[in-house]
Amino acid sequence: MLQQTQVATVIPYFQRFMQSFPDVEQLAQAHEDEVLGHWSGLGYYARARNLHKCAKIIDTQYQGRFPVIIDEVMDLPGIGRSTAGAILSLALNQVQPILDGNVKRVLSRVYCVEGWAGQTAVSQKLWALAEENTPDETVANYNQAMMDLGATLCIRGKKVQCELCPLQDICQARHAGLVNKFPMSKPRKTLPVKSAVMLLGRNQQQELLIQKRPPSGIWGSLWSLPEFESMEDLEHWLNNHCAYHEQSLQSWSVMRHTFSHYHLDIQPVLVEINAPMNIVMEDQSSVWYKLGAENGLGFPAPIKKLIEILAQI
Repeated sequence: MLQQTQVATVIPYFQRFMQSFPDVEQLAQAHEDEVLGHWSGLGYYARARNLHKCAKIIDTQYQGRFPVIIDEVMDLPGIGRSTAGAILSLALNQVQPILDGNVKRVLSRVYCVEGWAGQTAVSQKLWALAEENTPDETVANYNQAMMDLGATLCIRGKKVQCELCPLQDICQARHAGLVNKFPMSKPRKTLPVKSAVMLLGRNQQQELLIQKRPPSGIWGSLWSLPEFESMEDLEHWLNNHCAYHEQSLQSWSVMRHTFSHYHLDIQPVLVEINAPMNIVMEDQSSVWYKLGAENGLGFPAPIKKLIEILAQI
């Protein structure tokens, strides 16, 4: 949960998650929809799917015991070198370096590391510095201290508190007056804009037509709305799949949702469907969802917001 989300946001999600899935066996046996439902709103849903896959692997291949060899930990879905190092060093005090965003910032400033950390050569330089500085003893304390230092004092922007930093005497960026230069940012590029038309198909029982997305790709395995490339495609689908009130067709304001690599402009279209039995349910990926129901389904944040708005109408 903390890989892409701030602590304050994570806490209530973590507490609910642990109440429902208190051990790896119960998480492994849970249905994917239930896991994604607990994750709904946190974003980057591949993390939830990977966590679920990890639980299944640990439950079956490792008899419920988490592996203690770093290569085996890194083989688990969604766990990279830094996360594996953090797990093994903090839990078992193994001598493993870590390189999360906070540690990258500290090392970049202390050693004035030029370039964006996402570049291979820069990443290799930072990993070499992480390995060089990781002590042979009390590794858990050291790694936790490095993460805390980056989270509390050696922070982004102008609120950095160099005067309180225990590394101020050896920090090259501080001595050079270049603290705000490091770490160097990713070269900016304009995000492309994609668009989609989404159907808010409501029947007379106040139920909404929803579809489960494919396992891979954006919003993988989450429940969403029927999606089309254009209004023409939506109307063609309606004409072939159901009877509806044409006069009820209502386009809402466009909603923009931003992913890490593009903007998605969503055009919601409300349609009152008066003959729901005519809808062809081609597979189990389409179901009627009772508006206002609390059934734990996982929805992407913008879709959840649209459903909440619709439930008030």
